[in-house]
Amino acid sequence: RRWWIHAEPATNMRVALEPLGRYIATPITTKHRLFVWVDSATLPDHQLIAFARDDNYTMGVLHSRVHELWARGTGTQLREVESGFRYTPTTCFETFPFPEPTDAQRDAIAAAAKRLVELRDGWLAADAARTLTGLYNARPTWLDLAHADLDAAVLDAYGLPRDAGRDQILAHLLALNLERAGAPDAAKPEEGLPPAVGE
Repeated sequence: RRWWIHAEPATNMRVALEPLGRYIATPITTKHRLFVWVDSATLPDHQLIAFARDDNYTMGVLHSRVHELWARGTGTQLREVESGFRYTPTTCFETFPFPEPTDAQRDAIAAAAKRLVELRDGWLAADAARTLTGLYNARPTWLDLAHADLDAAVLDAYGLPRDAGRDQILAHLLALNLERAGAPDAAKPEEGLPPAVGE
């Protein structure tokens, strides 16, 4: 009867976002895996992945190198690495094992994420022509340091050393994923590591 409507309204998403003042969003396809706060009055279209969370802790874990490595390993690649990669919620988010932090670790992640966003917002506000893509293309030292602080806090929550490399991080995440799924081969996570793409 409504053949001209190409998609149903995302009623579940609207219900989830309604009580929040803000939510986390990331583009489906992007060169830099960026997560931003969006006012809950804004309805995302099909090019954005919306997370119905308004806490700095979740923002911090999602915007960490740990989650980016997992997302790059479990997402899809379009063409060349420079063109960006696609974030698919079923593989990148639903399979991602969040850490089980102490209260102090949770607070450290939240504080680092809040500081990162404040620094970015301050930089953007100084010039209307500035964009997050431009910022991450330039990657100034202060941005690297803010991300390093966030990554350190997230690695601490996973019980990983701060200098952990790609393979160590992915092996740890895969082991957690298998353990939480009740997989019998959880002791051999290195066999299931995704190939290195774009790091």
